[in-house]
Amino acid sequence: MSKINSIVEHLLLAIQNGNLKSGQKLMSIRVAREHFNVSKNTMIDVYDRLVSLGHITARPGSGYYVSSLSKRQNRNSTTHIAEAVDAISLLREQLNQTYRIRVGDGRPPSSWMSQFDFDMRLKIPNDSKYGYGHPMGFAPLREAIAQNLIERSIQASADQVLLTFGANHAMDLIIKQFLSPGDTVLVDSPGYYPLFAKLKLYKIRMIGVKRAGTGPDTADLEDKARLHRAKLFFTQTLGHNPTGGSATLATQYQVLKLAEKYDFRVVENDAFADLLPPGVPRMASLDQLDRILYIGTFSKTLSASFRVGYVAGRQTLIDSLCNIKMLTVVTTSDYLERWLYSLIANGQYLKHLRRLRPMLEQAAAQALNNFSELGFHVPYQSEGTYYMWLELPADLDDIQVARQAAEEGIFLAPGTLFYPEKKTSQKPALRVNVAYANDHDFLAFLRKLL
Repeated sequence: MSKINSIVEHLLLAIQNGNLKSGQKLMSIRVAREHFNVSKNTMIDVYDRLVSLGHITARPGSGYYVSSLSKRQNRNSTTHIAEAVDAISLLREQLNQTYRIRVGDGRPPSSWMSQFDFDMRLKIPNDSKYGYGHPMGFAPLREAIAQNLIERSIQASADQVLLTFGANHAMDLIIKQFLSPGDTVLVDSPGYYPLFAKLKLYKIRMIGVKRAGTGPDTADLEDKARLHRAKLFFTQTLGHNPTGGSATLATQYQVLKLAEKYDFRVVENDAFADLLPPGVPRMASLDQLDRILYIGTFSKTLSASFRVGYVAGRQTLIDSLCNIKMLTVVTTSDYLERWLYSLIANGQYLKHLRRLRPMLEQAAAQALNNFSELGFHVPYQSEGTYYMWLELPADLDDIQVARQAAEEGIFLAPGTLFYPEKKTSQKPALRVNVAYANDHDFLAFLRKLL
């Protein structure tokens, strides 16, 4: 990745200095790879990044040209934005609807969700219909969420719950509250790649903590907490994205002990909480929101475009996060929050979850059996999540495997993209969405890999 960054910076500087002028044709992929002494795929990634940033344009059958809209920007500013854009390359692909088979997607297929069709009509009082809504979010929904937290053994009031535009928005508010450019945080490795992109955008230094079958590797966590004095540790205790694994109670307890010893806060993303039994232990229930900021979302269980989530924590911290929310987006959607509350209040959401869970369990069990028969290793026990971590033979490149699959209309999520830094010791893998994992054409593709 550092080689790609170096070439991108070199070409950006040439554009900014006027050495490469508007409309000028760039070297072909073949000539450029020889010039920079890199692989063809590396050069394609370089040009793709410059295209994404608007600095060059691709003309099919002709080549790549400096964009006439490209402006001379500050070099350092452009570089960190380029790195952030590169980090969400998988998200960009997920928004591409041309793939037939979407094994790398983060969501279940529409066929799973459409059978749970909900009435979007909602009667709203006239005094609320045209207003902003409360900056904390719709109060009855916050009260319902607080009640759900109590069922998960997390003692919280509605005043400790702030509604957000999904889990990503909650993370964004936390970053703005606690971090400044140059600060250091700890993250799961592999972990949640959209978070990595946010941290790059804000110029925050990331240190990866190894993810084991029992959760974060606590020895690795202690070594890095001692060395780097990080302010926050972003982790996903249950239904981990991308591995599907969950942290054991013993590991959770050790993480909290280390958080106290080295004085950092833990941001616990519990995106799949509603698909798991409420009694399953999570760190927020052990800590009772002392050092924990607890994030939840409804986007994983309802529509991907349904951007309602929340963050819970100490009331003083939640008040501060609410102030940042007001400064940046004013407030969240009162209409969506009222609609979600109506689903919860009339029992529709609970019925929806009861139908969704067995579909997920059946697909996961079938996928695990199929992968085992093909000879693939799944190192993490996946439960209550859409994801499974499929290890590939050591001689394969997961990025190249994803490109091969794309040529057959199959969208894959290469494991490399889920690491905050690329190391040669990382085993090639795929994040597999179990809802698509049993597709005949995908299984045939895997057979060909072997």
